[in-house]
Amino acid sequence: MSVLRSLRNLQPFRYNRHFSMATEGVSTSVEQAIRTKLATLLQPSELMIINDSWQHRHHAPMRAQNGGSGETHFTVKVVSEAFSGKNSMQRHRMIYAALSEEFQNGLHALSLHTKTPQEIQRALEQSS
Repeated sequence: MSVLRSLRNLQPFRYNRHFSMATEGVSTSVEQAIRTKLATLLQPSELMIINDSWQHRHHAPMRAQNGGSGETHFTVKVVSEAFSGKNSMQRHRMIYAALSEEFQNGLHALSLHTKTPQEIQRALEQSS
């Protein structure tokens, strides 16, 4: 996904540091663990976590966890200075390492969108 396209997805949440789109506005236990660990590790200026598990309820890992009502798939959008000087693979490895316990306990997949504040600023300037 291009920086500009990612930026468009982040813009509505620009002033909301910790936005959640959990079912009915309630954070779930896996979502809360993701939020806590990433907030501690990355000190993000933006952190958005979306539970996408419902879209994958027909997959075997989803059915195996709580009869299809589990928390297995999330989209994570994060902006952090901690990503400065790191390529996409290094950023993703940071997140996967921090969430290793969640992966061992049923987390199946993450869709990661990782940016630095400078990348967001450059994209804003280029789109003006």
